[in-house]
Amino acid sequence: MQYYLFLAVAILVSCGIPNPNINTQGEDIIESHLAFTDKSVQDYRDTVYIPIYSDIYSESRLKSTLLTATLSIRSTSLKDTTYINNIDYYNTKGDLVKSFIDRTLVLEPMQSIDYVIDRDDNTGGVGANFIVTWGSSRNTQPLFQAVMIGRSGQHGLAFMTEGVSIKRK
Repeated sequence: MQYYLFLAVAILVSCGIPNPNINTQGEDIIESHLAFTDKSVQDYRDTVYIPIYSDIYSESRLKSTLLTATLSIRSTSLKDTTYINNIDYYNTKGDLVKSFIDRTLVLEPMQSIDYVIDRDDNTGGVGANFIVTWGSSRNTQPLFQAVMIGRSGQHGLAFMTEGVSIKRK
């Protein structure tokens, strides 16, 4: 009887959609970079808009193709730390879908981090976007990109978008 109960639980657990942001050791990729930091070291601050597409229209407005979207944040500084203060995901209507961090994410020089919106997560829609706020002791010019990949029938498609500064301080 215990064997069947274990088997039933194992089947139910394995049917869930795996979190694409968990590494092979079962650790959240972003969690290891989070820390409580003193924001007074952030003399330079910026807000960046990064468009993503969790699905796109194909053939007509009535038919769409779901996509996997990856947000990539890369430190381009050889010596300065970059602090990511917020990563917020918005849908087509402009509604906040999810805030991805509750503490500051610390990117050491030349370090990068990414976050995946799974193909089956269509909560963002065609006009989804990320708003990322960041800071540093000076303008470290991190790189914010999104890569979308999907397939329609036998055809694969992939494209990339770049972040745009919308508020410098």
